[in-house]
Order: sequence, then structure tokens, then C-alpha cells
Amino acid sequence: MADFSFPIDWFISILDYLGTIAFAVTGASKAIVHKADIFGIIVLSTVVGVGGGVTRDVIFGRFPVTFSDPIYVGLTVLVGVVMFFLYIKFKKQMGIWLVFDAVGLGVFSILGASIAYQVVGLEFIPMLFGGMITAIGGGILRDVFVREIPIVFVKEVYAIASVIGIMIFYVVLSSGVDMQIASIIGIVTATGIRLLAMKYNWNLPKVRES
Repeated sequence: MADFSFPIDWFISILDYLGTIAFAVTGASKAIVHKADIFGIIVLSTVVGVGGGVTRDVIFGRFPVTFSDPIYVGLTVLVGVVMFFLYIKFKKQMGIWLVFDAVGLGVFSILGASIAYQVVGLEFIPMLFGGMITAIGGGILRDVFVREIPIVFVKEVYAIASVIGIMIFYVVLSSGVDMQIASIIGIVTATGIRLLAMKYNWNLPKVRES
């Protein structure tokens, strides 16, 4: 039977980088909207791009991969600089980046859950926590930095897409399916739910004040 592990790992790595870039774009865009200078743009781009992964690694007692692989920070810095000069042109194409953001959400959710699985084994709560921190941690930091209520708490189906993707990943993995296949299924689930939420403007219910 042929071994497809390398192509799948390569594919996941590419998606990981794309997710980092997409998240960095949202951070840089937020900084620009709030009139930050180029330093502030780069900082927020980096915080959003790698913040969730760094937080996850610290919590699980791992040396952050961001510090050992300069590609991640290099990408976020590059994104910050490019957005500083070309934001006006890119602003018209932000719909494309929202799609990448959805892909990044799915990828980071499952990558975080996979790392938790490697550290503590097949335990749902640590896997859920690790996946969600990786997927939404950077975005929460971004909104806190600019003094806004984190978007994951007030708008659209975002965090719940991450939760469902991780749950599906856990269930499929528990059934004995290969981890790489389970990862693809989880990523597709989380990304698909997020894309549908954007298309149909799905929102979670809120308390009615009157």
C-alpha cells in the first residue's frame, strides 16, 4: 500500500503558512483602520498570525515552533510591510482573504488539537482547548490590543466552527481512522461551517433586551 504521509504533511504545512498569512492580514488591516504606524501594523500582524500558536505551546510546555522556525515571523512581518504600502489596493479584494481566514481557522483548530493529542493523548478537553487557543487566540489578542470586544464573542459563527471541527476530528480519530485523514476531515468541517456562516450570515442567538 502506498505511503501518502509526506504529501499530506506537505499540504497541511502549506495551509498552515496560508493560514498564518491570512490571519496576519486581518491583524494588519485592523491596525491600519485604527491609524497605527508601520511598527504597530507589523506588531499586530505578528500577534494575530502567531499569537495563538505561541500561547498554545507555552500552555502545553512546548518550545514555541514560531521561535524555532523563522518562516512564521518572517511571513507576518512581510505581510505587515506589504499591507502598509498596498492596503488601498488589497482592500477591494478582502473577500479572498476572508476565505483564507476560514481555511486558517480550520487548519489551526486541528493543528492545535493534534499537538494536544501528542502531548496528553486522546483526551477531548485538552484537544478542544489546544485547538481553540490556536485558532482564535490571535484574533482575541488583536481585538484586545485595539480595545474592541473580541469578534468571536459577538458576531457570526466563528469559534463554534472551530469547536465542531475539533469534535469531528476527535470522534473520527477515536474510531481508529488514521490521524492524517482525521485531520483533513476536521479541517474541511471547520472551514466549511465558517464559509457557510459568512455566506448566509449565520449568528448565534443573543439575549433580547426588550
